[in-house]
Amino acid sequence: MAGDILSAHFGHCQAFAFVDVENNAITNITMMDPPEHQPGTFPKWVAANGATDVIAGGMGPMAVNLFNEAGINVFVGAPEDTPKNLVNDFLAGKLSLNANYCDHDSHDHHHGHHHSDHHHGHHH
Repeated sequence: MAGDILSAHFGHCQAFAFVDVENNAITNITMMDPPEHQPGTFPKWVAANGATDVIAGGMGPMAVNLFNEAGINVFVGAPEDTPKNLVNDFLAGKLSLNANYCDHDSHDHHHGHHHSDHHHGHHH
């Protein structure tokens, strides 16, 4: 974030908003200053604070990979808005974000069953 608005460039964030959500409702928003920016520090720091998803305006593929390795889903393409509005829209399914999920196995479910045409022959 830059000020109270989402920063378009992830690496230039001056602060992060950690938003606690329970039952699709925001219970708490905590503003935190990140550590000094070095490659790889933000994802580790965000993961250490218990985040499971990151919503950003944009970030490089290296940062996305680091988040995914930390088990965090990345959503990019967010508009510049306040964390509260962004999260409420996100929960309501109103944000059209590009998602980079850390669970690579989940892709099979989106594209039907790839393995259905491989018949495992039972030889009698």
